[in-house]
Amino acid sequence: MGALELGMQAKNALIYASLGNCLAVLVNYFLGYFLYQKMMRRIEGSKIGKKAYAYSHKYGYFALVLSPLPIIGDPITIVSGLVRLNIFYFILISFSLRIFRYWLIIFFFSR
Repeated sequence: MGALELGMQAKNALIYASLGNCLAVLVNYFLGYFLYQKMMRRIEGSKIGKKAYAYSHKYGYFALVLSPLPIIGDPITIVSGLVRLNIFYFILISFSLRIFRYWLIIFFFSR
């Protein structure tokens, strides 16, 4: 939004914002992915942790629909890596939603 107000073309703003956000989401995924060993010991030691892990693994792709939202989006992407969701589907869902979010912002605010 600020880039548009400063005169950046909408196309460039969409590309740069989307690229940065998609890279951040990928970093979050791999952060969760590499924390797997450390966290699994804690999760397996807890009844609630086991249940949360099972739900996250079962409904993880549906939860990715909420990943573009502020505050809850980043933890969802970290958990996606922790439960080791398929990276192809993760990228397909989360990247497309992030790009679509910026497209909507530019569409409504660049007029």
